[in-house]
Amino acid sequence: MFSDRQPRSFLDPAALARLAGVPLVARRPMVGSVSGRHASPHRGSSVEFAEYRKYVPGDDLRRLDWRAFGRSDRFYVKEYEADTNLRLMLVLDTSGSMAYHSIKPAAVPGVQPLSKLDYARRICGGLGYLASQQGDAVGITCAAGGIVRSLPARRSPAHLRLVFDVLDEAAPAGPTRLPDVLHELAETTRQRALVVIVSDLFMPPEDLASAFGHLQFRRHDVAVFQLLDPQELAFDFQRPTRFLDLEGGGTIFADPIEIADRYHQAVAAYLEQLRGIMLETGVDYHRVATDGPAEQVLARFLVGRAAGRSLR
Repeated sequence: MFSDRQPRSFLDPAALARLAGVPLVARRPMVGSVSGRHASPHRGSSVEFAEYRKYVPGDDLRRLDWRAFGRSDRFYVKEYEADTNLRLMLVLDTSGSMAYHSIKPAAVPGVQPLSKLDYARRICGGLGYLASQQGDAVGITCAAGGIVRSLPARRSPAHLRLVFDVLDEAAPAGPTRLPDVLHELAETTRQRALVVIVSDLFMPPEDLASAFGHLQFRRHDVAVFQLLDPQELAFDFQRPTRFLDLEGGGTIFADPIEIADRYHQAVAAYLEQLRGIMLETGVDYHRVATDGPAEQVLARFLVGRAAGRSLR
């Protein structure tokens, strides 16, 4: 692991060492500033053949295919896929609802339950470290009622430490206006990027659809980790409880047994609508329960992308 000035609670060196063998790849061609491992929309020099095209004056004569000339009596140039570096833009939801965590023990014995924000730190920290290790640029934006804090994507260990500082200092507070932040990022992030959004997505799905479409229109590769606490899904409270809106909307005192059926129906409808939007917009969507190991979540994400690239 690269040298850091302080230990980071959200980084597990052993887990990152196990994950380092699987590259973080983009599903879309990237436009970078240096040579790297990611496909570019431009043609260049690499080992992967792309296509033939007719020779035009000024082309590099070393790229002429003399066998094609012998067969057709015409000059053709070999085109190859250009490889470039990636821009990873992490978008971390720091609204008040990200402070929630179960009062029950985590599924893994001996592991304390994490808040959604603490779990998000592990996802963002792991991806940032892995991207930096393969020479890619990393940036981060914290979003709540607006952009709370933002660092552009850059390639250097010193900049990665700044990204980790932002993760360390992130605090859950305020309402969720993530779609507005995504629209702003779509307009201000000029070069193509892998935009990884880590949030509980507690907002109207139709607002997210518009924001995802905007990012896709700008040629960004969009991935979403939706973090949900198991108790938010199970809703297995057994006695009258006061429910607090962590984003400032007041409290409700209710008997969970009386409202459980309606709650489960509302959550199921919301998740189904959200799933449909992810499919329509082509977002790389991962629903994550925060009582499981973050390493497994990252491994599935990395392996899925690497497998997808091998099929192209």
